[in-house]
Amino acid sequence: MLRNVTGLIADADWDHAVKLIESAPQVHLACHIVPDGDALGSMLALGLALRELGKPCVASFGDEPFTVPRLLRFLPGQDLLVPPAEVPEAPRVMFTFDAASAERLGALAAKAAKAEELVVVDHHRSNTGFGSLHLVSPSAAATAVIVAELIDRLGVPFTRDIATCLYVGLVTDTGSFRYSSTNRAVHELAGRLVATGIRTDEIARELWDRSPFAYLPVLGAALGRAVLDRDAAGGRGMVWTYVSRADRAAHDLSYDEIEGVIDVVRRTDEAEVAVVVKEDDEGAWQVSTRSKGAIDVGRACAALGGGGHASAAGFTSHLPVEVTIAKFRELLA
Repeated sequence: MLRNVTGLIADADWDHAVKLIESAPQVHLACHIVPDGDALGSMLALGLALRELGKPCVASFGDEPFTVPRLLRFLPGQDLLVPPAEVPEAPRVMFTFDAASAERLGALAAKAAKAEELVVVDHHRSNTGFGSLHLVSPSAAATAVIVAELIDRLGVPFTRDIATCLYVGLVTDTGSFRYSSTNRAVHELAGRLVATGIRTDEIARELWDRSPFAYLPVLGAALGRAVLDRDAAGGRGMVWTYVSRADRAAHDLSYDEIEGVIDVVRRTDEAEVAVVVKEDDEGAWQVSTRSKGAIDVGRACAALGGGGHASAAGFTSHLPVEVTIAKFRELLA
């Protein structure tokens, strides 16, 4: 059993969260918009655990239209999901997952603000402290680590479905155990999850080894316009590129299919920092940034209204790509 692995959450807060779940007639769960593996996996893992307890619950995220990203449609527990419009205006007990600020809840932000009890489960250093109870630990490698401990404290054994959801959160936010956040506790948790019989090879294929053919020409266009700025980041170098709506429209490729572009760009040896600017369906530019460890991109993104971790963060821009990149570059040190 995990027990205070994160070290930064008081036992009294864990106990309060458990009591809220036990006393609530229904629990509402919400994760951040455009959910990634850690957000959706963590939320569904707790939802499945609550189902094991016989506790009524529903889960949602504030995207409109309400669509699960294709790469995550294999996750179990999606029958718990409801569109944001079906979430009550003022839930009695709501848990949020992997959202560093209320704004990241999108269409559910106003409802979360009216919740009688709002429990924030997160591992971002940039968390703003919203909500009435905080299960927040920046030392946790993923929100899934915190959720795993909460499930342990609820006394629910890991089923294969719960383990699948937690494992997806763990591997996506540790880069398949490659990032510096990967520690002994991460591997110990992964061992417990694998022991339930989950197929790690099948999970890896769903997450990283599948793309529609249309992804290839869009990736090719992004790589063809990549820029290496050797003087950026204090001379450590920055590589950047962008993907426009027009790029995707030309090949009928959805926005959620281009998440992996940053993982190709960040391999550049000559650049400490990698940036991919992606135009979403509403015309806003969603900026993904990565660092190899010497530069804190999270601080730069936070200054531009976003947030994240020192080595992986993002923000939203409504300015032209070149202006967006220039503003971000100025904040690197």
